[in-house]
Amino acid sequence: MKPILLQGHERSITQIKYNREGDLLFTVAKDPIVNVWYSVNGERLGTYNGHTGAVWCVDADWDTRHVLTGSADNSCHLWDCETGKQLALVKTNSAVRTCGFDFGGNIIMFSTDKQMGYQCFVSFFDLRDPSQIENNEPYMKIPCSDSKITSAVWGPLGEFIIVGHENGELNQFSAKSGEVLVNVKEHTKQINDIQTSRDMTMFITASKDNTAKLFDCATLNHLKTFRTERPVNSAALSPIFDHVVLGGGQEAMDVTTTSTRIGKFEARFFHLAIEEEFGRVKGHFGPINSVAFHPDGKSYSSGGEDGYVRIHYFDPQYFEFEFEA
Repeated sequence: MKPILLQGHERSITQIKYNREGDLLFTVAKDPIVNVWYSVNGERLGTYNGHTGAVWCVDADWDTRHVLTGSADNSCHLWDCETGKQLALVKTNSAVRTCGFDFGGNIIMFSTDKQMGYQCFVSFFDLRDPSQIENNEPYMKIPCSDSKITSAVWGPLGEFIIVGHENGELNQFSAKSGEVLVNVKEHTKQINDIQTSRDMTMFITASKDNTAKLFDCATLNHLKTFRTERPVNSAALSPIFDHVVLGGGQEAMDVTTTSTRIGKFEARFFHLAIEEEFGRVKGHFGPINSVAFHPDGKSYSSGGEDGYVRIHYFDPQYFEFEFEA
């Protein structure tokens, strides 16, 4: 598996995201640059310039017309995917940690950090009403006073959002009323990442408590646990096989004191049903901060603390092995 190496960032990668077809890969990092690449050959298509701080999150809508980014410069930007033009800018009081489009691409949500005396909020804007953006008035704002939101995704059909907190809690917020529909606490430490399955029936969480867990989207029932011996920064579900890929490694600040071998910076593959590890892929020189499967399941990408994004295409044997199994 010779990876394609993408070098477009000067700082550590914070999130990578494929669009729905999988022909484009969006990458953001702790520098102000938002990059978009062709996933088939790793060619850089362009950049979205406008942020002045670290960019924490990125999302593309269903038909890849718009791109949404949230940054530590206290802003959330909406871009035209094709031209790179900035379509909207929402100013916030603190850093934007998570962002996402709903199923139809009309409603955006983003969460802001609890910092500088400001509370943590989730804001919802309807893009069909331009006055909301112009006046910086979301149609709904949910305060989260207990614990900071560290990850969030839309549920199926845009009816609710699933939110992970610093204290390991998971919430389901209604996108209509803002009320908490379900609240569970299966993790003991911060949830770093949430990713849904292709059909939006399940989602996987990655946590600092050295585990990734599988949940039911509608009920938040805990289904499976994948255990490692280091913090898990990101986890993704294969769209075609019962496979999970985890990325992580020890805390970034401890990396200089260990060799790459001991630091365990490989991407690790687990079987979804039997929770057993069956493969590892080396390559990064630091913790992996974000992993994503290609929507066709034939490749996956990982972005690391070393500032590189690696696209790995699976060998033909990978597919034969699964079908025999």
